[in-house]
Amino acid sequence: MATYERETYVNAPLDDVWEFHSRVEGLEALTPNWMGLAIRGVRGPDGERDPEVLEAGAEIDMVLRPLGSPGESWISVITDRSESDERALFRDEMRDGPFARWSHVHQFRREGEGTRIRDTVHYELPGVCRAASPLAVVGFEPMFRYRHRKTKELLEG
Repeated sequence: MATYERETYVNAPLDDVWEFHSRVEGLEALTPNWMGLAIRGVRGPDGERDPEVLEAGAEIDMVLRPLGSPGESWISVITDRSESDERALFRDEMRDGPFARWSHVHQFRREGEGTRIRDTVHYELPGVCRAASPLAVVGFEPMFRYRHRKTKELLEG
């Protein structure tokens, strides 16, 4: 399985960065327009529709239409979520979608007055593409570069 990682420093308190990333609105704000994200629904771990916070067990049903493509259904589940005074993390895993496997760990660590963000994605492309999976980093880089730059723009205010 291939791995992609990206890290950045945001000059904003951990609590603010964590709260922002804990809501579906954060996902929407950090997804570049060229990805064509449309959220079809969000369900909390108890079945609640459109929960305020994405707790462990929450499920996000979405469609991605990168660069205007016909679109891919993607169902993501928050499988892990933890926080302390110094650190926070959550993991989302693709339940259904275009990858053979996808696990994305979002880590947040208090660093001085700001927050260190680290994204780690473990993935496997479907079918015969598996052998070329390290090449998918080329596709991830623009998206995650945008996400980190947009996080700084929105939260460093």
